[in-house]
Amino acid sequence: MAWKPRVALMAAGLWWGSLTAIGFVAVPLLFMHLPTPALAGATAAKLFSAQTWITVGCVLLMLVAMGRRDEGEPETAPGAVMLMLGGLLLALLVEYAIAPRIVARENLRLWHGVGTAMYAAQWLCACATLWRRA
Repeated sequence: MAWKPRVALMAAGLWWGSLTAIGFVAVPLLFMHLPTPALAGATAAKLFSAQTWITVGCVLLMLVAMGRRDEGEPETAPGAVMLMLGGLLLALLVEYAIAPRIVARENLRLWHGVGTAMYAAQWLCACATLWRRA
């Protein structure tokens, strides 16, 4: 197997794995074990912000690795690129449109629900990307 498909597969695995670890393990543990919800929320916000940059890095790495094909490499399906770009867009929207509203406690129930749904959709994009790469 050539190096570019391996790099893309590893980036897809890191993207999905980091979303899973932060969203489904680390953040729930923060709310269970930190003394106040405010402290847990502030720490979770920093983790989610870091996750955004992990997403940006992984998606860019996958796009670069899939960019110019060498002889004999399979062609990348347009749907796979759309999944990656969709996940990237969701991450950036959560970071710059949703998270500031949650931090400001502006209609917290609504924006937390929207942010959670968008994080779950990003997780699905990463999962489908990893599935296709593997």
